[in-house]
Amino acid sequence: MESSFLTTVFLPLALFIIMLGMGLGLTLADFRRILTEPKAVVLGLAAQLIVLPVIGFALAVILPLPPELAVGVMILAACPGGPTSNLLTYLAKGRIALSITLTAIGSLITVFTIPLVVNAAMGYFMGVGSDLQLPFIQTVVQIAVITFVPVSLGMLLHHYAPRLAATVEKQVKWLALVFLGLVIAGLLLKERDNVLGFFAQVGWVTVPLIVLSMLAGCGLAIAAKLDRPSTTAITIEVGIQNGTLAIAIASAPTFLNNPTMAIPAAIYSLMMFVIGGGFAWWAQRHMPPLSPLTSPPEDEEATLLRR
Repeated sequence: MESSFLTTVFLPLALFIIMLGMGLGLTLADFRRILTEPKAVVLGLAAQLIVLPVIGFALAVILPLPPELAVGVMILAACPGGPTSNLLTYLAKGRIALSITLTAIGSLITVFTIPLVVNAAMGYFMGVGSDLQLPFIQTVVQIAVITFVPVSLGMLLHHYAPRLAATVEKQVKWLALVFLGLVIAGLLLKERDNVLGFFAQVGWVTVPLIVLSMLAGCGLAIAAKLDRPSTTAITIEVGIQNGTLAIAIASAPTFLNNPTMAIPAAIYSLMMFVIGGGFAWWAQRHMPPLSPLTSPPEDEEATLLRR
């Protein structure tokens, strides 16, 4: 399918706004937290970077999918968490600082792992001779540019003008949701003749992908005897991915330029609000309140108040 205004303008703009918003809420302390809370951070990253792709691959193999949609599922499973996971963690009364840390560090690592996972998936599902490939170095540079530049700008604004950053962040979140909605609507509109069939095919994969990933994250956190807020954060972070980045990798002309591969991420982006929001609603009402032993540290409380 030919590239369009949607994929050349709206999609990069939506991703820029979303990553800028994430940067506005980040500090260097979020990256240093792996040294102060290594157990929770390493566990969350392992679940997100290893367990999630394994679950995605198993579902794509077990459930019959056309090759392009199977690759689309793997693109999604290879992506890091996004700002939505941070928001849902806050609503679910999880440890927001841990969620932000996992999102930030995961975004750094997946710059290098995404092309490896996606190329392996295309080789498996579409055959070794497939014309579609992500050149490793070029893809690493492109993903770094579209993620690190806006995140760095947001962090600089947060550092030098924290009050302005707090004000801008609130507006950016809503603007990001609007642009994400436009991108999803545009993709579904372009594939309107096939969207019901795609939904029937991919919906049965994206829903268990979210649920099983959340269960895996929760199970690992419980097995590691993490506290309730940290368990909640890892549960959501492993289950809620950056769908906008997955859509960009699948459909943007500078990447795979294949909107069909973006359909799983588009449908996933709708379902994650339903399932993630449902979990946050349940957690608010049924999880025990934070005790003094598990209450957020001072820097986290400041982040919560600012948000």
